[in-house]
Amino acid sequence: MNDKTNIVARAKELRELIEYHSNAYYNADAPEIEDDEYDALMRELRKLEHDYPELRDENSPTVKVGGAASSKFAEVVHEVPMQSLQDVFSLEEVKDFCEKFAEYPDVEYVVEKKIDGLSVSLEYTNGVLTRGSTRGDGRIGEDITENLLTIASIPHKIDTTAAFLEVRGEVYMPRRTFAALNQAQEENGLKTFKNPRNAAAGSLRQKDAAITAARGLDIFVFNVQQARGIEFDTHSQSLEFLQNCGFHVSPEYTVAKHYEEVAAAIEGIGSQRGALEYDIDGAVVKINNLSLRERAGVTSKFPKWAVAFKYPPEQKETVLRDIEVTVGRTGVLTPTGVFDPVLLAGTSVSRASLHNQDYISQKDIRIGDTVVLRKAGEIIPEVVFVVKHGGGESYRLPEVCPSCGEKVFRLEDEAALRCVNPACPAQLMRNIIHFASRDAMDIEGMGPAVIEQLIAKGKIQSSADIYQLTEEDISSLERMGKKSAQNLINAVKKSKSNPLYKLIFALGIRHIGETASRQLAAQFGSMQALMNASTEDFAAIEGFGDVMAESVRDYFSTEHARELMTRLGEYGVNLQSTENEGAAASSNALEGLTFVITGTLEGMNRDEAKALIIAHGGKASGSVSKKTSFLLAGENAGSKLTKAEELGVKVITLDELNAMLTEA
Repeated sequence: MNDKTNIVARAKELRELIEYHSNAYYNADAPEIEDDEYDALMRELRKLEHDYPELRDENSPTVKVGGAASSKFAEVVHEVPMQSLQDVFSLEEVKDFCEKFAEYPDVEYVVEKKIDGLSVSLEYTNGVLTRGSTRGDGRIGEDITENLLTIASIPHKIDTTAAFLEVRGEVYMPRRTFAALNQAQEENGLKTFKNPRNAAAGSLRQKDAAITAARGLDIFVFNVQQARGIEFDTHSQSLEFLQNCGFHVSPEYTVAKHYEEVAAAIEGIGSQRGALEYDIDGAVVKINNLSLRERAGVTSKFPKWAVAFKYPPEQKETVLRDIEVTVGRTGVLTPTGVFDPVLLAGTSVSRASLHNQDYISQKDIRIGDTVVLRKAGEIIPEVVFVVKHGGGESYRLPEVCPSCGEKVFRLEDEAALRCVNPACPAQLMRNIIHFASRDAMDIEGMGPAVIEQLIAKGKIQSSADIYQLTEEDISSLERMGKKSAQNLINAVKKSKSNPLYKLIFALGIRHIGETASRQLAAQFGSMQALMNASTEDFAAIEGFGDVMAESVRDYFSTEHARELMTRLGEYGVNLQSTENEGAAASSNALEGLTFVITGTLEGMNRDEAKALIIAHGGKASGSVSKKTSFLLAGENAGSKLTKAEELGVKVITLDELNAMLTEA
C-alpha cells in the first residue's frame, strides 16, 4: 500500500470497523467477530499510525478505552482511571517489556491470568461497600451497586483500618453456568449469548437486579485502585491484603524475578486454559514494585508498567462425518456437525452447531469435508473454514420436520427454518418441560423423565392435559409409587392458583421472558384481555419492541392458543391477574411519576411492586436521579437511599404508596 490516498482511506476504514465492533463488544454485549480478528484490525491500525505519524488522531480507538457508560444507569466518574492494557502477541514482545526494567535492582514481575469478564470498581468506606461501578470508557462508568450486591463472592463489609478503599475486579460467568444459561435461553426461544464474557456483561447491566442475582456470577479482584489509611510496597502485598479481607483475588498468580520465569508462568497458564472453570483471554505481566510503577508512568490509554499477552486461538483439522438435525422447543431446526474427535482447549470435541442453512452455505460445508475447528471464546466449538471437500454434495436442510413430517418454513427476517406444527412431538416434549418448570408453573415432581413417560403412554398431548391427570396415571409410571403420585397431583392442583405472569411465561412465547410476562400481566390483567389485544397495544408497553409485540400477537392469534386457554380455564387454572400484579388500567393515579424501589418490602417483592406501579400509570426505574419522583424503600435499603437523600428525592414506604392509590 504505497498510495497515500489509499493509506488514509484504509486508516479511516479501520477506525470505523474497530469502533463498530468495539460498540458491539463493550456496549451491546453482542460481539460479531472473534477476539483475534478484532486484535488483527487494531494491530493494523496501530502500525499505520506508527509508520505515518500524520495519521494519528486523539480520537482514534488506539488511544481510547473501549466502553461507554449507558444511559440506563447513573454515571460514576472514576477518580483513578480504569485503564486497559497494552496487548502483546509474542514472547519476544514480553522479553522486550521485561528488558526495559532489567536495569532496576530487585525488580520483580507478577504474572496473572487475564480473566475474560466485565471490569468493575468496588468502593468501601470504613469497611462498608458503598458503591460499585463498571469501567465504561475508563473515566466514566455506570453505577451498578445493587446488581453487584447480588454476587455472593463480593463482601458487603470488610475488616480493615482503611478509611476508604477502591478495588478493581473482573466479574465473570463460570463455564458451567454459561452452558446452563444458554440451554435455558434456547429452550425458551430467547437469544443465546456468544460467550461467557458477554453473558456476564449482559447479566450485570440489567435494570432488574433479580435477573443479575439469578445468573450465578462470580468475581476475581486484581488491583487496589486507591486506599486511604493503609499503604503497600508491592502489588503482591496488596493481593495478600485483599485475600485476607475475604476477596477472591487473581487465582494462582506468580511472582517472577526475570524474563525466563515470566515466560514459564505464561506458558504454564496457557497449558491450563482448557481445564479452567472460567474463561481467560491472556496473561497479564505487571511490575510488582509500586514505586517503580510510578516512575514508569502511564499513557492516555495504557499503564507503561504492564502488558497483556494474548494467546493465539487453538485450531485443529478434522473430518465432518455427519450432520444431525434436531427440532427445538420453538420449532427451530438446528443442524449439528458430527466430527472425528479432536482435542481443543483441553477437551475432546466431536460435535459443533452448524447454526442454519445460511451458515452452511456460506462456508460450503459438506459431509465428508476436512474442516478446521476452534473454540469460540475458548468454549463453543465452531467450524472456521473448509480445508478440502470430501466428495459430498452441497448440503441442504430438510424441507420437512424430522420429528412430525410437516413442511418447514423460513419466516421473514429469520435465518432459521422452523416447524410451525403445534402438535409436533419434538416441540411438545420441550414445551411441557418448560410449562412445568420452576420459573413457569412450578409443578414440583414433573421433570423430564416423568413427562417423557406420560407422552409415550398418550396421557398428555398438550400442557392442558396435565390438569386432567389422575393418581392412577402417575402411579403406573416407572419409579412412581402412590405417595409420589399423590404429591405430584397436589403440585398440579397448587399450580392452578399461580399468578397470571407465571402462566404467560409458561406458554413459552418466543422472545418473552419472565420480566416481559410480568409486564403483560400487569398491563392487561387477564388472559382474555391479552388474547383480544392488538400488536399496537403490546408495542406500547415500555421496553417492548416490534419483534416482541408481533410475537405475542402471533401466538394468541392461533387456534391452538385459544383452545389451550379455554381448556385451562375449564380446569380451574387462574387466568386473571392477582392484586399485586396490578390489573390493567387500575387507574392513572401514578401517571407521570417515576419510582425507584430498594430494600425489602413487607408483604410484596420488588417485582410485584414494580408491576403495581406500572399498572397505575407510573414508571419504575433502576437508578436514582434528579428525574426520580419517589424512592420506594423497605428494610435494609442501601446506596439508593443515600443517593435519594443527597438529591432530595422523597422517600416513601409501601403503605404510603398504597395510600396514594387509595386516595386517587
